[in-house]
Amino acid sequence: MSGQQDHWLQAIEGFLIDLDGTMYRGKEPLPYAKEFVEWLERNHKRYLFVTNNSSKRPEQVAETLISMGIPATPDHVLTSSQATAMFIQEHCDHSPTVHMIGEEGLRTALEEIGCRLVEEEGEYVVVGIDRQFTYEKMKRACDAIQKGAVFIGTNPDKRLPTETGLAPGAGSLARAVSIAAGKDPIWIGKPEARMIEYGMKKIGTVKENTVVIGDNLETDILAGVHAGIRSILVLTGYSKREDICDAEGKPSFVVNDLAELVRCCENA
Repeated sequence: MSGQQDHWLQAIEGFLIDLDGTMYRGKEPLPYAKEFVEWLERNHKRYLFVTNNSSKRPEQVAETLISMGIPATPDHVLTSSQATAMFIQEHCDHSPTVHMIGEEGLRTALEEIGCRLVEEEGEYVVVGIDRQFTYEKMKRACDAIQKGAVFIGTNPDKRLPTETGLAPGAGSLARAVSIAAGKDPIWIGKPEARMIEYGMKKIGTVKENTVVIGDNLETDILAGVHAGIRSILVLTGYSKREDICDAEGKPSFVVNDLAELVRCCENA
């Protein structure tokens, strides 16, 4: 953050933090990830790990972080599945029927708010990552959408990083359904503002005292821009400094790594 004014950090009470590429890379924690969380705790900051991963329950996300030595609890996690459930709760005054394409994290989030999961037509069609995705699943989803179901995509990520390279993400599956059904989904996860707004709601902060921290200009930083809040790009993951010039969403500040961010926080 050299050459950038960081006095604004004094007013920040809420931190919405990306995971892969920001707190860890693959199965390894990034340097100062633990120290950053300890600084947040020590200074009584409100924070949330905000992830577009729809496949895992908050408990599983927290367990992953803990296994890397990073302090975490399920209450400090917001997944795109949870945000999807919050959206449905916000727009539906009863327990709706939902046709779901997804995995355990999405199923749990929907069931926890009382959604009734159905195999055929439902009031909602929700598409998340599903590594058992089939033509038949797509056809059933299309049938429901064409008969009037509200169509939701948990997150628009086209690709998903894996140990063997990039794989189709939830966004690719939702787009396949969208093309076949002739209807665009309502997107929930980053870079949509909804994900950030639900994060602020969960930790009880407002735009003026909240910041988004992430490694991806196309998702994390753009989500902050869409939500009208500050953002910090951490150069330990997907996006590089030279990408900023052409990016749709520009970060408020840039740091090389979490160590630099911790120093800035301590000196603010």
